[in-house]
Amino acid sequence: MLICICGLQGSGKTTLAKNLVKKIPNSIHLDVDMISHQVLTIKECKNEIVDNFGDVLTNNEIDRKKLGNIVFNSEAKMNILTKCTWKYMEKIIDEFIERNKNCTIILDWLLLTKTKYFKKSSIKILLDIPYEVRIKRVLLRENITKKRFNLRDNAAPSYNKEDFDYILSDNNSESIERIIKSI
Repeated sequence: MLICICGLQGSGKTTLAKNLVKKIPNSIHLDVDMISHQVLTIKECKNEIVDNFGDVLTNNEIDRKKLGNIVFNSEAKMNILTKCTWKYMEKIIDEFIERNKNCTIILDWLLLTKTKYFKKSSIKILLDIPYEVRIKRVLLRENITKKRFNLRDNAAPSYNKEDFDYILSDNNSESIERIIKSI
C-alpha cells in the first residue's frame, strides 16, 4: 500500500507520516523533500543545475538559498530545476519502494500531486493547515524570515481537494485514528 501526504510548508506532513508509522504495522516513511536535497550532491545533477542557473555554488556545493532566490520567483525556472532533479529523485524513490515493497509506504512531499506516486497511491491525504500555524512552525524550525517563507509559499502549488481521500485541518490523534481505521 502506498500513502501520499501533501500540504504546504509547515503543514505537518512529516509529523503526520511519523505518527502513522507508529500506528500502522509494517510501515515505513520516506520524506521526499530530503531526497530533493540529497540529489543536489549528485555530480551529474549538480552540473545540470549549474549549467542552467549559473553560479549557485558555495564551497562547491549547491547553495539552496541562492537557487531558491532564482526558482521561487519563476514557475518556468522552477520547471527547469524540476527537470534537472526529478530523474535522480525518481530513481531513489523507485529503489526505496522496491526495497520496501512488502511494507505500507508513506511518502510526504509538497509536490507529490505532480508525480506518478500520487496516481498510484491507495490513500491520499491533504494537510490544509492555516497560514498562521504554518508560518509559526517554519520560522521556528528553519530560522528564516517571513519574507522568505512567503516567497516559498507563493511558489507552492495549489491543491484540488477533490483529489484527496482525507483533508485534515489538524493532525491530532483523532484525525490519525480516523485514517488508520480506513486502512
